[in-house]
Amino acid sequence: MLKLNKEELKDKEQWQVAGIETPEFDFQNLCNNTKENPEWIHFGAGNIFRAFIARLQQELINQGAAETGIIAAEAYDYEIIDKVYAPNDNLSLLVKMHPNGELSKILLASITEGLKADPAFASDWQRLKEIFRSESLKVVSFTITEKGYSLKNIEGEFFDFILEDFKNGPQSPNHIMAKAAALAYERFKNGQLPIAFSSLDNCAHNGEKLHQSIFTVAEAWVANELVEKEFLGYLNDESRVAFPWSMIDKITPGPSKVVQKDLESINFKDTEIIKTNKNTEIAAFVNAEAPEYLVIEDKFPNGRIPLDQAGAIYTDQETVNKVEKMKVTTCLNPLHTAMAVYGCLLGYNSIAEEMKDQEIRTLIKKIGYQEGLPVVVDPGVLDPKEFIDEVVEERLTNPYIPDTPQRIAKDTSQKIAIRFGETIKSYQATNELKAADLTAIPLAIAGWLRYLMAVDDQGNKMPLSPDPMLTELREELESIKFAKPESFDAQLKGLLSSEQLMGVDLYQVGLGEKIEGFFKEMITAKGAVRKTLQKYLN
Repeated sequence: MLKLNKEELKDKEQWQVAGIETPEFDFQNLCNNTKENPEWIHFGAGNIFRAFIARLQQELINQGAAETGIIAAEAYDYEIIDKVYAPNDNLSLLVKMHPNGELSKILLASITEGLKADPAFASDWQRLKEIFRSESLKVVSFTITEKGYSLKNIEGEFFDFILEDFKNGPQSPNHIMAKAAALAYERFKNGQLPIAFSSLDNCAHNGEKLHQSIFTVAEAWVANELVEKEFLGYLNDESRVAFPWSMIDKITPGPSKVVQKDLESINFKDTEIIKTNKNTEIAAFVNAEAPEYLVIEDKFPNGRIPLDQAGAIYTDQETVNKVEKMKVTTCLNPLHTAMAVYGCLLGYNSIAEEMKDQEIRTLIKKIGYQEGLPVVVDPGVLDPKEFIDEVVEERLTNPYIPDTPQRIAKDTSQKIAIRFGETIKSYQATNELKAADLTAIPLAIAGWLRYLMAVDDQGNKMPLSPDPMLTELREELESIKFAKPESFDAQLKGLLSSEQLMGVDLYQVGLGEKIEGFFKEMITAKGAVRKTLQKYLN
């Protein structure tokens, strides 16, 4: 019976007959080793963690290059642990979706524990503190999305729940950054043990952001006399606590019904697709594309996991920054965000289908090749043009990847400053190029603002994807009416001039009025979004 649990895992032949690659180690032995000498804990127990990070570790264990697994901790959506990890003994099934339709399957057994990272779950929280006090712990990694590191709102003020964490101290943290600070404090109290906190999220200078957020919480605790001031010195001492930067890339959408049916056909039992109360779509299986990239700064005070033996690249911070900037601000993420908002406006539910749309395809190629590449520094370890070529010709066009513009449109307010603002800044930093001459990037920003009206290009109401700033953004636009361009005046000025939101004051770089113009054209009538794209991209 192909069911994810420890007992069925022992009968490896049944899995192999079904075409599923099995682990080459004893799972129970791995669990015992990890419990006694934990080396790696990861926050963010979702799909990309299982499809990429956990699989890399499994390769190392198979090779004999690692003797412990990864402990997964979830600090936001606890149903992931209760409904996916616990019932399946922390096992998962990875399905790689190839452009030719081939599905390759791997049984993942490198995750040995699944914990709910919150003091409300007393035994799990106690276990986390025990792990953080362990001398063997080397790495604390994160895939929690950009918003997981954010402590402030659009006005640059701390969120109310962050202010509560500042007052409560390490005993009862709520936000993931406060939880990380509280657990770091456990390590500090147990002899100031060395550790690396490694962000594996898609955001510029992710290690720096992680450091700043944890340090900001710790500073408030020191100011409120809740922890010793020496804790700050510990967090700032790179010989003891490091925050390596990284670039990660692997498209890992929600569970696919095509994959679900394929697994049912081979008698795999754990195919239920679960939608949690926090709108996470997840299953015991995880599907992903085959291409993947992981570049990490080589800075690990307590020793590193040899991920380079499984295809990752360890390098210096400058190279990571170049690679990450190449991908996040030029070669993939900006293309994704532009596709997402326009895909929603134009009625698409599939990224691969969008790639057949002439205007959308032209838009993203212009963002990547024409407006992005001129300001990208070649990082040396990856070629920027070849990277875009693969994105445009192979990855986004893969019809077997069930990725949707609605998924990618999530949390766009947290991405705009990075995905477009950084390229605009690069233009401003050169003498030869002017940000005011850009067309496709301001079209992407205007498209997002038009998307926030929650009306598609045919004038129909359109659901918006979750975003932590959705309410306040919608309030800024509520007086603008579809098909009534006269209702548009200066409502965008606050948003377009916000460096917190956009990364730069878009009026100061000569783009504010241009974006206003694009936006106004897109609200005039049905079909105006399409006509605006045609007008400025042809």
